Amino acid sequence: MKYARLCAALLALTLAPAALAQPYRVVTEEWAPYNFQRNGEIVGIATDIIRAIMTRTGDRFPLVMLPSMRTSRELQQRPHTIMFSMFRTAEREPLYKWVGPLLDEAIYPYQRADAKPVNSLEQLYAAPRITTRHAGLVPTSLEGMGFSNLDKSAVGTQQLYQMLLAGRTDIIVGDTDIGVAHYSRQFDIAPGTLRRIPIQLLHAPLYIAFSLDSEDRVVDAWSAALEQLRSDGELQRIVDRYQSAAQAPAPTD
Repeated sequence: MKYARLCAALLALTLAPAALAQPYRVVTEEWAPYNFQRNGEIVGIATDIIRAIMTRTGDRFPLVMLPSMRTSRELQQRPHTIMFSMFRTAEREPLYKWVGPLLDEAIYPYQRADAKPVNSLEQLYAAPRITTRHAGLVPTSLEGMGFSNLDKSAVGTQQLYQMLLAGRTDIIVGDTDIGVAHYSRQFDIAPGTLRRIPIQLLHAPLYIAFSLDSEDRVVDAWSAALEQLRSDGELQRIVDRYQSAAQAPAPTD
């Protein structure tokens, strides 16, 4: 009897890690046109790429949209977590396992086209106010560049653009060019209303980030699937589809 109990205890210890292992979960945040919600469904350039990857790998991991700050926290604290779209930076490099790049993107500041043109970094530093979202890589990077005129009061994308159009801020920073085109269409901002300031403030490729405990076989399978999408042209077709949609005129009632 003692021998049987000992065997049962050893078996329980052997199976415990597998029983406690959490299933993989994919998380993202609202950042159009890469990942956003439309009619209750998570869509976007990167989202479509993620779904295409899982179709090829056979994975059926749940996809969840979370508030901006919570996505990074989940990636750092919850086992078997996958996050997209994340800028791969030197500071983040050792924190995760990476698959990508999905896209190579840059962020520029924007101002109203009828305002006095800003064309240099010195003018940006001297601007009365530069507004960005309240949290994330963009405000953190700008603070690291020494900008003392940052206004991080925008808690949502629409507020960011409304502040610029209403004259409550001089410059906004937060989206890539295709992102600005997407939101201009969504918020019915007429072409020519906004002007891109020719100063690149952030440039980094967008990646998929895996928590460090993620199994290499899963990471490698996703990497191979992404390269297949790239080589057969499907990745570019996804990008082209959203670029066309962002540049198309907004529908009228």
